[in-house]
Amino acid sequence: MRLTILIFSCLLFTSNLLFGQSGYYEDAYRFSHVKPGGSSRIMAIGGTQWSLGGDVSNISGNPAGLGFFRTSEASISIGYSDWAVNTSYLGQNKSYNTSNFNLPNLSYVMANPKEGLGSGAFKGGAFGISLQRLANFNTEYGFFSDQIGNTSIIDFYLQDANGIRESQIESFGLTGLAYSTYQINPVIFDDDGNPINDPDTYDSFVTGFPFQDENITQEGSSNQITFSYGANFNHKLFVGGALGIRNLSFTSRKNYNEEFPDGPLINSALAERLFINGSGINLNLGIIFKPIDYLNLGFSFQSPTWYAFNEEYEASMNANYDNYEFEQEDIILGRVEALSDYIVGSYNLNTPLRIGGGATFFLGKNGFISADVDFVDYSNANIKSRDFDEGPDNEVIKSTYSSTLNYRLGAEFRIDKIRLRGGYAYFGDPIANSDFDRSTNQISGGVGAKLNNFSIDLALISQKNNGLYSSYQVLDSQNNNIGPVTELENKIFTGMLTLGFSF
Repeated sequence: MRLTILIFSCLLFTSNLLFGQSGYYEDAYRFSHVKPGGSSRIMAIGGTQWSLGGDVSNISGNPAGLGFFRTSEASISIGYSDWAVNTSYLGQNKSYNTSNFNLPNLSYVMANPKEGLGSGAFKGGAFGISLQRLANFNTEYGFFSDQIGNTSIIDFYLQDANGIRESQIESFGLTGLAYSTYQINPVIFDDDGNPINDPDTYDSFVTGFPFQDENITQEGSSNQITFSYGANFNHKLFVGGALGIRNLSFTSRKNYNEEFPDGPLINSALAERLFINGSGINLNLGIIFKPIDYLNLGFSFQSPTWYAFNEEYEASMNANYDNYEFEQEDIILGRVEALSDYIVGSYNLNTPLRIGGGATFFLGKNGFISADVDFVDYSNANIKSRDFDEGPDNEVIKSTYSSTLNYRLGAEFRIDKIRLRGGYAYFGDPIANSDFDRSTNQISGGVGAKLNNFSIDLALISQKNNGLYSSYQVLDSQNNNIGPVTELENKIFTGMLTLGFSF
């Protein structure tokens, strides 16, 4: 006999953690995907920065660029972000919008140039420290349909429960909650009518397909404190290194509902909450070489970020029946509720390294044109944990993700003290063997002014990319997912203002 309501506990069940999180491989990309950032000047030219020097963005970008500084500088950036999501499910559209103010960058550079005309190659350098926002997780999306779906989440529960003994099913994540709310039930007799002891196959008395809707809210950010140094050798070769310390916080809330037009199940609801926080460390090495006065060539190596995460997870489920008589247990079913255990766990994530190169051509004193390219292989991300078997997720990482080539192009033109800027960036699709394009296109522009020891810069950035969201997975006989898939169109608009002071 099942308990109608499960009791909260602080016990950690490995199976609950694995299935509750619904795939740690998703974290591998979510927390590895970092776009180059920095000051408004750099963002206005598409984030191009591998071969540019003398900007506070060099602290966390290419630290070799710090060797260009001849005076110290402090800057602060203020940002506004608007994230619009348009979704489509069964031909029905819905729109969401999330906006927030933030502090994208706070930087300080202490320059120590070597004065005089000495014969030594070393011409001094600069130390930099910055606080930078690397990723914004604040968004909301979902779907609503007034058309009956092609599957039910009960189909997922049935497939997931196959082979699990009834004596163990209650501790098996969301599928255990479905069992506790009578959405799936054990087959207790064999084909000859003999009772089965501790059965491991299940069916459901719920018939037909439901109306479906879901809402997902995500919050959080990733930030990095960076300590870096760049050195100048003969004003030709610039070399730098940096240490980054990252902090990350991520919260996800999901609410999924089904409504059946015919009984015995009237409707059901699933609510999940996931909280992840942690910190990591990484290294960054860079070189900028000036073969001639009008050309910079840059190279950047960014190590993996070695993260350590803690997580908390809980879920609740309810099912409303029309006073259905469940003869198998001689009970009349009305509203049935179940709560998961309160799950606490930890794991480590090593993100993939990034290798980048770039070139900048200067138009005399009238401006410059700059281009970057970098390589990231997301299939090299790796998860480790003592709380669960990370092997399946690491296999999914290797088979699902691929390498990407990202490139950026930007230009700045000077008119007296005014700077006009524009840029474009392309970030490749990280999913292997997919016909759906998830690449990101970014267009940016801005204006700035340099007034003696003070500078002010404004940047406007527009990003667009598409994605797919699957509420649950149901496999057909050819192992294809026939569960509900929602198309997402993401449009992110960002405005930045940077104030800089030289001294």
